[in-house]
Amino acid sequence: MTELVWHHREDLSIDQQLALRTAATRLKEQFSEFYGAETIERFLHSSYDQFATGSTIPNFLPLLAERFARQRLTALAKVEGHHDDGRPVVLFLCVHNAGRSQMALGFFEHLAGDRAVGWSGGSEPGIEVNAAAVAAMAERGIDISAEYPKPWTDEVVRAADAVVTMGCGDACPIFPGKRYENWDLDDPDGLEVADIRPIRDEIERRVRGLLGELAVPVVSGR
Repeated sequence: MTELVWHHREDLSIDQQLALRTAATRLKEQFSEFYGAETIERFLHSSYDQFATGSTIPNFLPLLAERFARQRLTALAKVEGHHDDGRPVVLFLCVHNAGRSQMALGFFEHLAGDRAVGWSGGSEPGIEVNAAAVAAMAERGIDISAEYPKPWTDEVVRAADAVVTMGCGDACPIFPGKRYENWDLDDPDGLEVADIRPIRDEIERRVRGLLGELAVPVVSGR
C-alpha cells in the first residue's frame, strides 16, 4: 500500500495540519486493507470541511473530522462488501442532529452495547448538541455530551439496515430497499429539561421496541 502523500492546505494552521496528518495515519492503519491513501485522505478532508464553516471550536475540528471520516469509511466498506461484521446498523436522522436523534442514539448504544451499531445525522446539522437534551439524558445515566451534530452522507445511509427519521420530512434521504420508520416526536429545541423528559422517555420506549424487532438483546440490567 502506498504511503500517504499529504497535500498541504493553506487554509489550515500548522497545528491543524499536524493533527489532520496524525489522524490520516491512524485511519490508514485501520482501512489500508480496503482503501488507498488518496481515498482515506479525501474522506478525512471532506469530513473536516463539513464542520469547518460553522464551528466555534476550531481546535477540535481535526478530531471531529477523524471520527466522522472513520464512520464514513466503515460505512463505505460495508456497502462495497469489504467488511461486514453482521451486526445490524441503525441510523437516526432529524433536522439538526442536536436533540431527538442524539437522544435516540444515546439510548440505542446504551441498551444494545456492542450487539448493534448506531449512527445519527441531520439534514441541516446544528453547531452543538442541545444542552437541555444532554442534561435530560444524564438523568438516565447516559452521557451524550461528547457527541456532535453531523450531516448524513450517501454511504452512511446505504450502509444502514434501518433508518429512523424524526421530523426531517422530504429532506430525509430515501433509498429503495431500506427499512424506514418515522417517529413523530416533538422537537426539544428551545425546551427546558422538564419539558424534554416526556420526549426522552418516549424515545427510550421506541428504541427498546426497535431493538426487539431487530432481535437485538438489551444489555442485562438496562
